[in-house]
Amino acid sequence: MNHAFLLATAQGETYAVDVWEVLLNASAMVQAVLFLLIGMSLICWFIIGYKWYYFRRAHQANVRFSEAFWNSKRLDSIHEAAQSEPNAPTARVFREAYLEMNRLKGAEAESSADGRNLLSGFENVERTVRRVTQEEVTRLEKAVPFLATTGSTAPFIGLFGTVWGIVEAFDRIPKQSGGVILDKVAGPMAHALIATAVGLLAAIPAVMAYNWFVRRIKLAVAEVDSFSSEFLNVVRRHFFK
Repeated sequence: MNHAFLLATAQGETYAVDVWEVLLNASAMVQAVLFLLIGMSLICWFIIGYKWYYFRRAHQANVRFSEAFWNSKRLDSIHEAAQSEPNAPTARVFREAYLEMNRLKGAEAESSADGRNLLSGFENVERTVRRVTQEEVTRLEKAVPFLATTGSTAPFIGLFGTVWGIVEAFDRIPKQSGGVILDKVAGPMAHALIATAVGLLAAIPAVMAYNWFVRRIKLAVAEVDSFSSEFLNVVRRHFFK
């Protein structure tokens, strides 16, 4: 595979700069910057692929569980449907709330069920729903901030490599004379400029993916919040009235 950039000369001609040739011939600092940027880019692409699959799978699982929830009249059958959808955030919220309700039933058998106990029981279920909802939000946001970090820092890291390489290139000028100066300086400067290009190549997809995932997180959180509110209303009407 030929990993190269096409550059234009003042006469309109073009020539290719091989990235691998840059990695081999650039200075140690520029090489370190390039390897860091390439590593960050690879991690970003892994996160992009993984989170895209994660959000797609979670949304489909939410849809299936929502249908089962509204089409069933028994909590035990809904719990079975929730067990069969381990990837649905709404199903995880229901499972934890269902376990809390079962625990409250056991406690209710040992104490009098006055109005205060009923209210306390509902508050326990509500706290459980809110806690699991927050855990799901944290799970949805996992690894996404790295995209924002890459998008904001990669151009500056690349610029640092460029500035460092240009300084090294100009440092060679006093050691040369005549027409050989350009030949000795042009190569290192081209290598240095590649660092900025690689930084932008790492940053642009990261920023675009981050913005898309932020929107997907908002939609997923809205799904979980909507289900939590509906579920708590059902619980209040039928079990804590």
